[in-house]
Amino acid sequence: MWSTSCPISSSVSNSDYLREHARRLLRHARDGDTSASMPVLRRLLAAKVTRAERLADLHAIRDGLQLKHLLAMLAAELGYASWDACKPDIDTRPVAAIDRYRLDAGAFNDFEKNWFANEADALDWQRGHGGYIVRYGEQAVAILKRE
Repeated sequence: MWSTSCPISSSVSNSDYLREHARRLLRHARDGDTSASMPVLRRLLAAKVTRAERLADLHAIRDGLQLKHLLAMLAAELGYASWDACKPDIDTRPVAAIDRYRLDAGAFNDFEKNWFANEADALDWQRGHGGYIVRYGEQAVAILKRE
């Protein structure tokens, strides 16, 4: 049976972690390597936190992106209207609330992962096998660590 508890621990607040993650994403967005920049630029465009309306426009001005744009994007992805609204509230939520971003940053890379199309399927699988479930958009992943 796989452990159902989070396999990593963090002493950093959720808001501090998100700020560091936003810095990482900003470096990727400004990167000349399109395989690093385009996923971040697509997320920025979807979050509507810049004036750019097309991906090509955003790509052209990516050097002008600021940390505030990435923080606003993360806040929007978490369901907040702005970073100012997100920051005080996110620290009151459990660490699991931002596990998706820890997964993006590679925090779970030392563990086996089992991906599912949706959270319901992951939770159903977890009942029989265990694993720590991380929601990732519409999908979910079971992080597998031996008990």
